[in-house]
Amino acid sequence: MAALGKIRSKGPLLVAVIALGLFAFIAGDGFKSCESFTAQKRNQLASILGEKVNAQDYQKYVEEFKEATTNEYAMQQQQAPSDEQIREMAWQNYVNSKIIEAEAKELGLTVTDDEIQNVIKEGTHQFLMSVAVPQFHNEKTGLFDVNALNKFLSEYNNARKNNPQVAEQLAETYRYWVFKEKQLKQALLMEKYQSMIQAGVLSNPVEAKFAFDAEKTESNIELAYIDYKSINDNDVKLTDADLKAKYDELKERFYIPQEMREIKYIEVKKVASATDRAKLQKQMNAFTEELRTAENVEQVIRKSQSRVQYADIAAPKTIFPSDIANKLDSIAVGTTVGPVENKADNTLNVIRLIAKTNQADSIQYRLIAIGGNTPDEAKKKADSVYTALKGGADFEAMAKKYNQTGEKQWITATQMYGAAMQSKENMPVINAWNNGAVNEYQNVALTQGNMIIQVTDRRSVTPKYNVAVIKKTIDFSDETSNNIYNKFNSFVAANRTLADMEKNAKKSGYEIKDMQNVTTSSGVIAGIQGTRDALKWVFEAKEGEISPVYSCGANTDELLVCVLTKVHPKGYLTLEHEQVKEYVKAEAMNDKKAEMIMAKMKGVNSIAAAKQKGCKVTTVEQITFAAPAMIAELQASEPTLSGAVFATPKGKFSTHPVKGNAGVYLFQVTDKKQLPGKFDAKQYAEQVAMQNMRTMFQTIQSDMQRKADVEDNRYLFM
Repeated sequence: MAALGKIRSKGPLLVAVIALGLFAFIAGDGFKSCESFTAQKRNQLASILGEKVNAQDYQKYVEEFKEATTNEYAMQQQQAPSDEQIREMAWQNYVNSKIIEAEAKELGLTVTDDEIQNVIKEGTHQFLMSVAVPQFHNEKTGLFDVNALNKFLSEYNNARKNNPQVAEQLAETYRYWVFKEKQLKQALLMEKYQSMIQAGVLSNPVEAKFAFDAEKTESNIELAYIDYKSINDNDVKLTDADLKAKYDELKERFYIPQEMREIKYIEVKKVASATDRAKLQKQMNAFTEELRTAENVEQVIRKSQSRVQYADIAAPKTIFPSDIANKLDSIAVGTTVGPVENKADNTLNVIRLIAKTNQADSIQYRLIAIGGNTPDEAKKKADSVYTALKGGADFEAMAKKYNQTGEKQWITATQMYGAAMQSKENMPVINAWNNGAVNEYQNVALTQGNMIIQVTDRRSVTPKYNVAVIKKTIDFSDETSNNIYNKFNSFVAANRTLADMEKNAKKSGYEIKDMQNVTTSSGVIAGIQGTRDALKWVFEAKEGEISPVYSCGANTDELLVCVLTKVHPKGYLTLEHEQVKEYVKAEAMNDKKAEMIMAKMKGVNSIAAAKQKGCKVTTVEQITFAAPAMIAELQASEPTLSGAVFATPKGKFSTHPVKGNAGVYLFQVTDKKQLPGKFDAKQYAEQVAMQNMRTMFQTIQSDMQRKADVEDNRYLFM
């Protein structure tokens, strides 16, 4: 009882302690929840249709997209887009697929795995023609070959279990196919969606006949015109009401789906001083002499820290930078040229052409990889296989004994060059591809085993070049960099308003530039690499603020300072926006000029009378309603003129002036004829329906993009 009494006496204190404990418990959970929310927010790269896009998930998608795209261009022996272009392609593809998926889900449209497999089995779908792996296509027909695909997948799966070295060589092609299969699913879903829209778009016999006449009725005219530029802008009076009315008419053109900001900025490029250039020139002169006589060319290239690495292999001209490639045919074998400056990429260059030969661009081959517990064991097995094949054994049957298919596959000269750059260990195989006679068996010894290789075909023999290149940037020294930075930083510190900057920039050697359409999806400021932090500042700053000085550029070779001048919220740009105002003013100005010209042309009923009113005269031929008339003298496309000409009989003068994009027109139809062709009502009805469907789909796509309410925060993660 005494104990209870003691507890009662401490009641208020106990309540406080318990309350504090409960608060700590609840607050702890709250803080954890808050931390979790903050982490999610921190990882939120974007939002599409209200769905959050996780940064890590999206980055994985971009890496897959980049690898597939780069490989596709390499297999087609084409120059791949830049990393920035590929990232933008990936983003557009990702956004569009998410929008279509959401729309399809709402409509109950799906693509099943069975549908995908059926399309692959048939092999005729247009999308499959874009698969760039040559071995997945039939050599004779060029069509996609599902049997070739299945053989490859079987070989890859076997290699994963039994031969990791071969699996590693096949993995890139496998990943490429997996990504293309995902894209095929998206393509099929899009087709279903488009088919659904197309089913709701109809045509009729009247439309079909009109489309035929529009295409087959051709007119020649004598044209009288007065162009808008002939009237001085100062002679035209525009009121605010005129601009407002024109803005309201064109308003839909000025919708922006995300916030946009305007900035003024100064960009300073760090360039080498005269002292820096002289020092590099001395270095390059020494490297030139060393390269001219070097037996170990690769050692000299490594020592020089050239931007172009060396591989002892003859490669296509397209492999090398364009300035180097353009010189190769003018250099004799064994000759060393340089140092030569290339202003386009700011480099000094030395070139030694070691050899020139004619080799195939594409080589078909098959191989059997043979390993063992020791090199000797692998060699004995390989010798046995080699002897059996020379004696007439079946290649594919022999390959199956080593859990491989032995199927034929293609490799390009570009891919061989990449393999040579990757490792010297690949050179024996590359030499076998390039030098082995067609259908001859070669037993190639490697560090980890042997490969039996048979070249089965070679195509497109073109010149190849074994070239050593020393390419070095004409770079600035640390001292030069510091001097440029200190000067610019002092300027920014002394000019803390935009007015002061504009007043003093020119005499300090700087230029202030405008950028009016900055969005988060821009990724960079004014196309300058490494400006993510500056872009982030732009979208956190207030109007009138001046940014810190940012180091940026591909090699931190630029400086940047920004001033935020205007914020435009998501929605319709107002008439105050400079570009909008200029556009609206130009359109309203043309309207006024058209009124003035039409008043001048009033009562004109012939070309002769039009001349007397100051019109210029020309002839325009082969005008149809199906295509806009092109007025060569004004370099203008005029669809309204095509319509007016189509409606005017042969020999007649236009009933009234035609307002066009570049001027006002009057015309006399001098000839009108029907082009050859028979009217097929069904064909033209389908053609009209397809045109209507395209127009409708473009409108729907635009509406869906707006509805998607895309929030793009990629700039925070680049």
